Amino acid sequence: MKHADAAGATSCDDSLQLAWLASLATAHTPDEVAEVIADLTQAELGCKAACVLWDLGQPTSHHSVPPTRMDVADEPWLRTASESDQPCRHPADRRRIALRLCRQPEPVLLLLTLQAEHDGIGFPGKLAVPLLLAGQHLQRTLEWIELQRAHQQLARSEALQCALFAISDLAGSERDMPDMLRGIHAIVSTLMYAENFFIVLHNAEQDTIRFLYFVDVESPAVFEVGQDLPLSTIEHTLTWYVIRDGKARMGDTEELLAQVSGPVALIGSDSYDWLGVPMLRDGRPCGALVVQSYRHDIGFSDEDLTLLQFVGSHILTAVERKQSKADLEQRVHLRTLELAEANRGLQLEIIERQRAEHLQVALFQIAELATADIDQGEFYRRVHAVVGELLNAENFFIALLSDDRQRLTFPYSVDAVMAPPQERPLGRGLSEYVLRCGNALWANNADIEELVRQGEVASGRSGAPAMSWLGVPLIVGDEVIGLVTVQSYSPSIVYGPADQELLSFVASQVANSLVRRRSAESLRRAYEQLEHRVEERTLALRKEISERERVQDQLRHQVMHDSLTGLPNRGYLRDRIDRVLATIKHEPWRRCALLYLDVDRFKIINDSLGHLAGDEVLKEVAARLASCVRHPDLVARLAGDEFAILLEDAEIPLGAMTVAQRVLDALGVPMLVAGKELQPTASVGIAIGDDHYQTADELLRDADIALYRAKELGRKRFELFDETLAKNVVDVLALEVELRQALQHDQFEPYFQPICRLDGGETVGYEALIRWNHPRQGLLRPADFMKIAEDCGLIETIDWRMFELSCRQLVQHGRGDTFMTVNVSALHLRHADFDARLIQLLERTGLPPTRLIFEVTEGALLDNPERVRATLDRLRMAGVGAALDDFGTGYSSLSYLHSLPLRMLKIDRAFVQELDKDHNSSSTTVVAAILALARALNIQVIAEGIETETQRDVLLAMGCEMGQGYLLGHPAPISHWLEFCAADA
Repeated sequence: MKHADAAGATSCDDSLQLAWLASLATAHTPDEVAEVIADLTQAELGCKAACVLWDLGQPTSHHSVPPTRMDVADEPWLRTASESDQPCRHPADRRRIALRLCRQPEPVLLLLTLQAEHDGIGFPGKLAVPLLLAGQHLQRTLEWIELQRAHQQLARSEALQCALFAISDLAGSERDMPDMLRGIHAIVSTLMYAENFFIVLHNAEQDTIRFLYFVDVESPAVFEVGQDLPLSTIEHTLTWYVIRDGKARMGDTEELLAQVSGPVALIGSDSYDWLGVPMLRDGRPCGALVVQSYRHDIGFSDEDLTLLQFVGSHILTAVERKQSKADLEQRVHLRTLELAEANRGLQLEIIERQRAEHLQVALFQIAELATADIDQGEFYRRVHAVVGELLNAENFFIALLSDDRQRLTFPYSVDAVMAPPQERPLGRGLSEYVLRCGNALWANNADIEELVRQGEVASGRSGAPAMSWLGVPLIVGDEVIGLVTVQSYSPSIVYGPADQELLSFVASQVANSLVRRRSAESLRRAYEQLEHRVEERTLALRKEISERERVQDQLRHQVMHDSLTGLPNRGYLRDRIDRVLATIKHEPWRRCALLYLDVDRFKIINDSLGHLAGDEVLKEVAARLASCVRHPDLVARLAGDEFAILLEDAEIPLGAMTVAQRVLDALGVPMLVAGKELQPTASVGIAIGDDHYQTADELLRDADIALYRAKELGRKRFELFDETLAKNVVDVLALEVELRQALQHDQFEPYFQPICRLDGGETVGYEALIRWNHPRQGLLRPADFMKIAEDCGLIETIDWRMFELSCRQLVQHGRGDTFMTVNVSALHLRHADFDARLIQLLERTGLPPTRLIFEVTEGALLDNPERVRATLDRLRMAGVGAALDDFGTGYSSLSYLHSLPLRMLKIDRAFVQELDKDHNSSSTTVVAAILALARALNIQVIAEGIETETQRDVLLAMGCEMGQGYLLGHPAPISHWLEFCAADA
């Protein structure tokens, strides 16, 4: 009986395994296998619930079949079960059991919740083998899924690699830019959905953009492809945010609005999903790639974003390579045109020389014919042939007077229209006019009609009327014996003075031939005259050719050299740098160095000594620079007082720094100009050229940046360019833009520093000082931005805005018995209408003129003393006072102090700071002298920079009535002083 029971149990187990295997055989995915396991287990054990769980490494996103929500408190139990080979009960609920089905490729658990009447003792029991088989089958399906994922990843990587190779091949191909961009679009479309795709480049230096490529199935291109546009044209668009922030943006409209820090402007149709990535170069955005979808069934994923970012850098490189190649081809084309033009000039010169040689040969032939032993008819024919080689002689005749001088004979004539008769009586024709006057006649129809009107020639010419007629008399001694004539019936053939001269020579030879028997001596002299004339003409032609060559050489030299110093100019330097950079491209280990320098404070030399003296300084500087270098190094003058030195073969950077120091030493030697001994200095910027530079302009730009840094650090020095300097320039540009935005958004605010009486502390006035409420950097002082404002031309606009704000706030909030001082730069005093504008501002704001005092420095007074004095007088008449700021630190000239209408003097803080120190006798003496001088001239005095009570007491003891400084009050908004006054009250 026991054996029968065992056999029955074995048969039951086998049928159970077969049932499980049959069910698992139809499951092919992990979810299908897990569903089979859960269903069969729940059916066999009568469980309340059963599920299969994996992805245990992600606590918040477990994968379960069927879907089951897991409690975070179950995580320790699940981790323990995943590491155990035995079933693991839940520590709090013993009816819940976890069993690991497989370990690889990741742990998978079977979770059971038993019915209340089952205790689960002996689990898994008869299900051990089926669950083992099911776990193995589930493991294989998971491994198969992993293999599929790996295969897909490899396929994507291979496709991406092929795409990058294709982009690189496009950049090096002969296809033009639009064709290459279409190819890039096609490549990107193989990697992701890119039916709507555009590429835009950003030029940070010029703050412009250019749409290189644009394809959109919904919206046509709003901007012309290939056209440079200001970046502000697309301000607040999604593309603008991508370029400005250098960050990718992806999502639908609501998601994109949450990703940007401002409003969003829409250009074109609104898309369902939008993806834009910046194209970065050294961390700086140089453009953007944008794809968008108008279809609700197509969107973009993080994988698409990562892919487009990766491809974007390669596309930027390809575009830059293609652009550089196009620029190079353009330069080659221009150079080819220049060479072609030079070649044409040489060809014309060769033609001119050949013509001169041909003319000389023809003249010799005619001279030989005059003495040749041939009959008269053959002589005429040969003369005609020679003349026909030099000018149009299709219609040609020779006419002679008869012995009685009453008839005209024609021994030789050739005419395409109508040949003249062999003989005719004299009349009033053109031939008779030449014979009568004895001079050559060169005439067209208008000239002939004029002769008819004068009565010199009869109307109704014999023969066919010619469009151009040239006749030369045959003269023997003083007697006219006939004439030689050519004529043209075509308006395209017109004779000129050169033809007249040639035909005159032919006529003389014909006449000489006719009378050669009269005198052999006369023939010899004529022959010598011929040689002399030919020689003179040849010498004249040679001299003309030599002069033309000299002028051409001079023009070439002038085009590529500076006329004042004789040094190569900017164009010559750029060509030379381009050649050196091209050499470095082929020999990457080579380096060059560019020293960019200008003469410090050269404008003062021009303004003080005149432009002629300035030119002499520039010549001497050029000579000294030339003495600091050796061949093949190049010294060039770029513009004004700017020079450059190109070092082609020097130890870099030590050699460049050595040359820079040599230049500073050479320029530091005193020079005598216009009777004055000058000791000029220079600031030098150095850029090291390597194979990263593409053009000469890039190297010049970096050297100029280094020069600017040298001037900022105090001049008379040199600085070496690095990437930090380039970033600082970008920061300055950004600050310039922010300054303009600050004016537009009213971010400037006046701060008021009180001016108090030293004896009682009563506030009698304020000095208005500018502050900038920067949206990101907070409150900025003038030192942080005023220099940049001066450089970009915004300083005057900012000053006028400050004047108006200060006046309005003082009128609205200040006491009626206080005055206000504002700082006025020399730039304002150069405008003839400054006083009129200031008075109009006071009228507009309602501030009485007597409450305003404007501060000027001693340097501003010296800029144009007469104009400044007139401006101060007009303002004084209107009630506005003037104060001299920082007195004692500049020229301290008593002459202008006595002559200018000043209301106040402000003692510089440098003297006040020394009053509470030991051995301050010199500062005390200066302050006492200033106070005595002011009292003598009836000028009020304000001491600046009072920070200690000792300084105040010393000034009060010396008779100084007013002062300002941190001891008396820090600069603050007007509201602060209103509260302060209210508290005192």
